[in-house]
Amino acid sequence: MINETKPYMIERIVAALSYYTMGMIGFIWLLLGLFTKARLRPFMQYHIFQSIFISIAFILFSMLISFVSNILSVIPFINKLVAQLIFYFNVPFIAGFSITQLFVYGLLTYLAVTSYMGKYSYIPYVSEIIDMNTGRRR
Repeated sequence: MINETKPYMIERIVAALSYYTMGMIGFIWLLLGLFTKARLRPFMQYHIFQSIFISIAFILFSMLISFVSNILSVIPFINKLVAQLIFYFNVPFIAGFSITQLFVYGLLTYLAVTSYMGKYSYIPYVSEIIDMNTGRRR
């Protein structure tokens, strides 16, 4: 494990907020660091890049699902099945939230809480990609 100091409170807050803002707070933090020529600490680098990566992956996944569902909605018999699946995943389930929203908000809350606690969160494949690109070793 890398011997690194405990992250400052502002770093933990920015890392947690970065997840809830789809990486925008982290991106602004990166720009501020670029303009002030401040070196980004590994904790911040990991969480900012992971939040941006997850946001881009979520957008691309949503576009792919939309594209596939539009194509499948043209095919007879399958269009009703696709419509039912989309309905079941997007109908309000608990407290006005759909299954999809509960999953996304649950994941973002897990990531924000672990980053606020000063820990490195782990998501299979995603965290490994971030580790490889930031030079961090587990």
